[in-house]
Amino acid sequence: MAEPRFIVIDGRRWRATDPAIPEEDAARLRRWLMAARRDVGRAKKADDPTAERAARDRVHAAKTALGERGDPWWEQSADDRRARWTAGVDRAAEEGF
Repeated sequence: MAEPRFIVIDGRRWRATDPAIPEEDAARLRRWLMAARRDVGRAKKADDPTAERAARDRVHAAKTALGERGDPWWEQSADDRRARWTAGVDRAAEEGF
């Protein structure tokens, strides 16, 4: 059976994380994503649009690396999928995650 491409939360459909990502890499990407989301909240509270934009860019990068944004993972080759999440893992590692 094929992996589900979408999940539904509170009646809203969201793209699922790429199931081919090794768990260790996916966990690192999720930590990076959650830290970026916290930074969005802090920036909004501080009324700092520059910091908010930077944090939102990191959220987007993490979600793209997880396969939740950008080209659908089910339409990518295995090599393209690996390159996508590896680039994200590398960037997360540069930021300390």
